[in-house]
Amino acid sequence: MNKDKIAIIGLGYVGLPLARLFATKYNVVGFDINQNRINELSNGNDSTLEVESVVLKSVLKSEQNNANGLICSANLNDIKDCNYYVITVPTPIDKNNRPDLTPLYKSSETVGKVLKKGDIVIYESTVYPGVTEDECIPVLEKVSGLKFNKDFYAGYSPERINPGDKLHTVDKILKVTAGSTPEIGKKVDALYANVITAGTHLAPTIKVAEAAKVIENSQRDINIAFVNELAKIFNLMDIDTHSVLEAAGTKWNFLPFKPGLVGGHCIGVDPYYLAQKAQEVGYHPEIILAGRRVNDGMGQYVASEIIKLMIKKDIHIKGSKILALGITFKENCPDVRNTKAVDVINQLQSYGTDITIYDPWASPEEVKHEYNLETTQKLMNDNKFNAIVLTVAHKEFLDLNLENYLNPNGIIYDVKGILKKSDGCL
Repeated sequence: MNKDKIAIIGLGYVGLPLARLFATKYNVVGFDINQNRINELSNGNDSTLEVESVVLKSVLKSEQNNANGLICSANLNDIKDCNYYVITVPTPIDKNNRPDLTPLYKSSETVGKVLKKGDIVIYESTVYPGVTEDECIPVLEKVSGLKFNKDFYAGYSPERINPGDKLHTVDKILKVTAGSTPEIGKKVDALYANVITAGTHLAPTIKVAEAAKVIENSQRDINIAFVNELAKIFNLMDIDTHSVLEAAGTKWNFLPFKPGLVGGHCIGVDPYYLAQKAQEVGYHPEIILAGRRVNDGMGQYVASEIIKLMIKKDIHIKGSKILALGITFKENCPDVRNTKAVDVINQLQSYGTDITIYDPWASPEEVKHEYNLETTQKLMNDNKFNAIVLTVAHKEFLDLNLENYLNPNGIIYDVKGILKKSDGCL
């Protein structure tokens, strides 16, 4: 049996799958400050739907002991005898698109209270280069009274979780690792290599690993911004964008990106972290920020296109009934963090329209709390709408006969380009 004991700090979309995986080979304590979350996980239920109940229950332990497996707790005392602390808290942006490191500071304070000599603290949260050593380590030192790289050590292994993806799970995605010293780097790499079947890549420094992660999503953001801009151009030329991309995609080295709304906790956020750091060191990142401007403006663009189509059909805008299909940030996933479907909905509401939001995956309570919007998980058959906009490609929507919910003169706008028939799409 492995003698290492691991604490996973934060049991969300990243932390829980990682805790479950580590628990197959290690003694693991999953720590979260949300007692309701701890209660549901301890009963074998995951509301994020990332870990199936039968899989979660297979690793859960009923009590603290030295055996491999997982216990979930909000009690700080339950993690004080761990020797590895893996921090998997979110790294959001504020209303001005500036990095908000509050969750990282708070979790570092928590770990600092139980940190001991010889312990290793590993960060998985996506950050700009330098955050681990320049921002988090000083907090650990201050709270613990211990000296970095003498009494305790650090590592970094950026998360690559793709919410809702049941094919590319945490164990099947190659893991980048790094340590605060070459020796610690090897230890961190070995820890992950013991459970990651896809293998690991040991980066030379923590800053290199941080930079690698933040540019992964920045690259995707820029590529999507390019095809979003193409969609606007081709729309003005009355050319079907998806047909153009299909034709161009016949070349072996053409990158298969599609236009759409870019939200979520990674692609729509991470470029701002890199841009912030770039500006701090004296460089204005033009391409990165241009991509963000294009993608952040797509919600308003989609709404304006819908309104134009309605006007062309002489549909009275104020008071018109619109059905929005989906509010999560991506398909077949309950995650509503930083969803850009909200931008479309808010913009349409600004015209005085009456919007019904149907999403069988999203929690109405969470949507109400995050965005103050009412949603439903059931669609009434007798509802008729002047316009239907598909914002998220949930599998449930593919089988809907949208004509049954549409007024005779109504329009269908397909943001995702997956419907056989629509009046407009990106």
